[in-house]
This record gives sequence, C-alpha cells and structure tokens, in this order.
Amino acid sequence: MAVPIILANVLQTAYQLTDAFWVGRLGASAVAAVSISFPVTFLVIAMGSGLGIAGATLSAQYMGAGKQEMVNHVAAQTMLMVFLTSVVLGTAGYMIAPHLLHWMGGDGNVYRDALAFMRVSFVGIIFVFLFAMFQALMRGIGQTTVPLFIVLGTVLLNIVLDPLFIFGWGPIAEQGVRGAALATLSTQGIAALLGMWVFVRGQNGIKLQLRDFKPDFPYIKRAFLLGAPGSVELSTRALGLIVLSFLVASFGTVTIASYGVGANVLQFVMIPAMGLSMAVSTLVGQNIGAGNAARAQKIAILGAAWGCAILSAVGVIAYFIAPQIVAFFVPDDPEVIAHGAEFIRVMCLAWGGLGIQLCMVATFRASGNLLISMVIALLSQWVLQFPLAYILSKHTPLEANGIWWSFPVMHIVMAIVAMGWFMHGGWKETRLTDEDRQIRKVTEETIVEDGLR
Repeated sequence: MAVPIILANVLQTAYQLTDAFWVGRLGASAVAAVSISFPVTFLVIAMGSGLGIAGATLSAQYMGAGKQEMVNHVAAQTMLMVFLTSVVLGTAGYMIAPHLLHWMGGDGNVYRDALAFMRVSFVGIIFVFLFAMFQALMRGIGQTTVPLFIVLGTVLLNIVLDPLFIFGWGPIAEQGVRGAALATLSTQGIAALLGMWVFVRGQNGIKLQLRDFKPDFPYIKRAFLLGAPGSVELSTRALGLIVLSFLVASFGTVTIASYGVGANVLQFVMIPAMGLSMAVSTLVGQNIGAGNAARAQKIAILGAAWGCAILSAVGVIAYFIAPQIVAFFVPDDPEVIAHGAEFIRVMCLAWGGLGIQLCMVATFRASGNLLISMVIALLSQWVLQFPLAYILSKHTPLEANGIWWSFPVMHIVMAIVAMGWFMHGGWKETRLTDEDRQIRKVTEETIVEDGLR
C-alpha cells in the first residue's frame, strides 16, 4: 500500500522541485520570493485541512467496519465542506497577502515576486483542497493507485508548463516567478476535476451521489469537532514556519535562499516516511474500525521502524553530497551553495527521528486521537524549535547556523515524546464508528427512503 503513496508523493513534490529548478534560474531573489511565500500559503491550506483529516479517518474506520454507505456519505459531505472552506480561505488569503509579506520582510524584488506568486496560489487553492481531499479519502479506503496515475499525468504537464509560463514562448508572455504558480494552478485544476470524475463514476470504492451532498448538519458538526485539532495542528506547524521565516529573513537574502533550498530537500527526503505513515494511517484506521487494536499497534511499530531506517540511510547519503544537491537548485551562487550545504549537513543525520514521529502521529490521527497530534505539533514548534532557533542564532556565535541546529534537536526529542505517548496505549481505546449514532440514523433513513421509492 505504501509504494503507490510514496510514488505519488514523489511526483507531488516534483511540483515544488520543478518550480525551484526553473525559478532558481532567475536568481537568489526569485528563490527567496518562493521560499517566503510557501509558509503563508501552507498556513491557509492547513486551516482547512482538519476537515480532510476527519473525512479520511472516518472513511478508513467505516471501511474497516464494512459500512460502504457511510463511506460514500462521509466522502460527499467532506467534499462539500472542503469546497466551501476553500472559497472562504482562498479569498481571505488573497486579500491579506500584502500585509503578511510586509510583516515577513524582504527587499522590493522579493516582495513583488512573492505577492504575485501568492495571489495566483490563493486563486487556485480550491483545486489544491479538492484534490488533496480526493487523495485522502481514496487512501482511507485503501485505493492508492488511481491518485498515482492522476498525479503522474499532471506533473508531466507541469514540467512542460513551468518553463513555458516562467520564461514565455511565442504568444505566451514571460511571467517570471508568477508563471510557476500559474503552471501549478492549471495542473491542479485538471487533477481536481479528474478526481471528482472518479468519485462520480463510482468504480473505485467511493461513489458520490447528489443526495449525499445535501448538508448533513449532525455530521458537519461532528466533522468540525473531530477535525478542529487537526486544523490547529497543521496551522501550528505552518505558523511555526512563518515565524521561522521571520527569523531567517533577518539574516538576509542568501540565508533565505539557503533555507528555501534546504526546506525543499527536507520535503523530498520525507517522502518515503510520509508514504509509510499514510499507509500506516489507512491500515490502523481500518483495523481500529474492525475492532483489531492489537494488529493496529503492530502496524504502527513496523511503520516507525522502517521510517527510521529509510530516512537515516537517506540522511547519510545527503551528508556527503550536500553541495551538489544545493547546486542543482542554485547553480550560479557559491554563497548560497555553501550555506545551503551546511543546513543540509546539520539536520540530515537526525532524519530517522522524523520518520518515527510521522508514523506515530499518523497512528494517533487514524485512531481518532487528533488532540494528541495537535499537542505534539504545539510542543515541537513553539516549545522546542522556535525558542531554540532564536536563542542559538541571536545569542550565540552560531548565528544563522543556530536555526539549522534547531531541526535535528526537534526531530530527535519529538520522536522520543511520540513513542512514549504511543507506548502508553490510550490511543487504542478510541473507535469512532461506535459513537456516531446521529450519522448512522441519517444514513439509515436515507436508505429506507430510497427503498420506498
């Protein structure tokens, strides 16, 4: 199950890597513009992601419990809520983008390019939301191959559109940094439409029907309550990235660009562990729904062990080829190459801890214990990483390198905390399918009405 998820995540990350590759050809200020934009757009996406987490968690548990009608019902209600939420958040993000960028700093060129990039991204956020929820719901029922093929097609298209929109060709005007966002908007729009077509077609485990889109307020209330900690968790991580960006920006454009390249590399090397954690989430959710908590625990431990081993091995490789990795993104700036390589070498040997943490958090989410995931996020970002990064960078001779050192410390400490919480075992006592009398009643009434017709 993990292999198609890993491949899809590799391809999904190709969006950022393709953007970074071509934008890097525009210079360090262009790379800095994309780097400073990412945490802001991620924050807006994170604010609505709790609904998707709730939908994926419930769909996995209902699938394990053998309740196909509820799987379809949850999928339709999730897509409805995500659509409305994305419209509100995308509009708000578009409006406040200039104010956020002013607060985050950066020189004139960085501000101009970042604003153009962010505003296009916010226009297309509805497509990002819809396709992300499509992927989450399909993972929840164990169907991981169809999203892979959709991502493959759209990534290949993005590889063509990126240089076309960034540099222009024929009747297409040169767009610069803004062109990278336009390419992503176009391909994500196609992906979202294909995902909806798969759901309506109904031959891959979930079938959307018009009657299921009628607002089910008991479910909506429950989904908001269940998903709220997930939104807080992801928003907390996004806010932590923004605050860290403030700190990074105080050291100048070279440090911003180095941080941007290092962050892209970190996203890429997380892919194997993210794939494992998503597979763990699906299988843990289905086994919890089926009442098999012991098997869910074995799955979580196996996933964490593999996540630690794979990311540790990748970290060793990254340590030795760090300058070459940075040069791939910014080939003509020796200063950025040196600083970016230092960032990678400082954090890479602790990546195994990140692999453990991801699988433990996935287990908590899948079992319905999103509050635990939220607390771990709060601890990692606000109690540990940012205070440590600030102290080391501003009050020691490490300066910018102090920010880099906050990453390995956070990864190791939070892996220990997550494992301790997991071994306590309280997460195994939650089974969401036993608590949803209101939702089950709504669905049963609908089935009876359809039978009478």
